[in-house]
Amino acid sequence: MEQQKRGWLRKYIVTDRDFYKQMLVLTLPVVLQSIINQGVNMMDTIMVGKLGEVSISASSLANQFYQIYLFLCMGFSAAGLVLASQYWGAGKKDTVKRVCDLVLQLVFLLGIAFAIISFLFPAQIMSVYTNDADVIREGASYLKVTSFVYLPHGLGLIIANMVRSIGNTKLGLIVSSISFLVNIGCNYIFIFGKLGIPAMGVTGAALGTLCARVVEFIVCIVYILKIEKLLKYRFDGLLRLPSKNLIKEFRRLGLPAVISDTLLGFSNSILSVILGHMGKEMVSSYAIVTVLDRMCTIATMGVASAAGVMIGQTIGKGDFERAHKEGKSFLALSIAMGIISASLVLLVGTWSIGLYEITESTYSITVSMMQASAVIVLFQSTATTTTKGVLRGGGDTRFLMFADVIFQWCASIPLGYLAGLVLHLPPFWVLIALRIDYIIKAIWMSFRMQGNKWIHKVKNV
Repeated sequence: MEQQKRGWLRKYIVTDRDFYKQMLVLTLPVVLQSIINQGVNMMDTIMVGKLGEVSISASSLANQFYQIYLFLCMGFSAAGLVLASQYWGAGKKDTVKRVCDLVLQLVFLLGIAFAIISFLFPAQIMSVYTNDADVIREGASYLKVTSFVYLPHGLGLIIANMVRSIGNTKLGLIVSSISFLVNIGCNYIFIFGKLGIPAMGVTGAALGTLCARVVEFIVCIVYILKIEKLLKYRFDGLLRLPSKNLIKEFRRLGLPAVISDTLLGFSNSILSVILGHMGKEMVSSYAIVTVLDRMCTIATMGVASAAGVMIGQTIGKGDFERAHKEGKSFLALSIAMGIISASLVLLVGTWSIGLYEITESTYSITVSMMQASAVIVLFQSTATTTTKGVLRGGGDTRFLMFADVIFQWCASIPLGYLAGLVLHLPPFWVLIALRIDYIIKAIWMSFRMQGNKWIHKVKNV
């Protein structure tokens, strides 16, 4: 009976232990890294929250503009990972290095552009998100300092994620661990004015972030040049133009991932605009809920990252049947994680709200949004694992791009606007509307994986 059961399972999912061992090796460092990153975000929110709702709203909305840049960087990183993981699986180390060169060149130009805009037009940026004069003033000072964060953070992020594409997840964990210590320490000094330095409030939080990102970037450079021995990447290729064939492959499989994540960044920013015009209580509540949401879905992000790397390398080797089974294995795992994550939100949610100094009305809104978050997280696990992991690793980036456009811009944004600013529905239903794309994606992507249309192998360059 047991053998029959295993035989049935082998038809649909991977059952050998080596697969799950490799998954854990790739997942655990990413999970630990995410725990540290979200811990930093939570401490940032708590520290800024001590300054009042104006400060927490200002930093939250200012970060929404930064999130656009971050999503762009994640898009370029994802594009690089799709190509690099498959080329690595095919044994083409030199091509992986050229992919790294191209992505770093693009992110460098992107960082310069965002830095100039943030430094010159901070108040104008904030006025897009809110009409509260106090929030605009505080947020503008935050964005001025943030303008110096773009380059070190973006380049450091790309370096860490490109190293991850070849199966090395140590760098990201090392960087996050050091960033945690630097960020918390600098925030405490600059926000509240310690060691003889005047209290800077929200501006101090931005300065703490800047210090952490600069240290991260330095660590990445040292690691690549002195410690990493597998890829042996050097920066001399940054001065060379990429080949036409590599650009074609980047445009075919990579560019859709950039567009997809960029649109995700813009849509999240627009959702924040909707919340910003509903009042600072809604913004503060959403910031608190988002922190817990990310903490409870950390395992999902780790598994999605592992899925992208493992399936990309398997397809690079040309083993499509194995890739199909790996995809179904990750899908089954994501469903289980969704149930666990939703349970954690319900169990920890009310307790976590007590960490913040907020008004009674904000507390009530946060509780309602936390309950909605539990429903969404149930589907978010499957949506994230399939879109950011399995299908993206399989090179199905063009399909994902169109799916993101449809679900975010034709569902989440209009429904969120309708629920929040037209019908003035309770916070529970507003958040469900704002994140309805996760529910739709979880269902549609599960069906997408039943065939082989999602598998696209890179071409030789």
